[in-house]
Amino acid sequence: MIKLKELNVQYITNESGERSGVILSIEDFEALLEDLEDMALVVERQHEPTISHAELKAELYLTR
Repeated sequence: MIKLKELNVQYITNESGERSGVILSIEDFEALLEDLEDMALVVERQHEPTISHAELKAELYLTR
């Protein structure tokens, strides 16, 4: 996961000197999008039932 301190962020300011936008490298932008997608998947799947490691191994073994 990307930390804000790791980003080379440049800010766009309005006439009052308030921050109104951000400039990021494409690489940082894509990494942030990937993190957002990962977090969205976690939220989507948070109520799915879980299985034990042994059950998972048995399932994977049966699908071979």
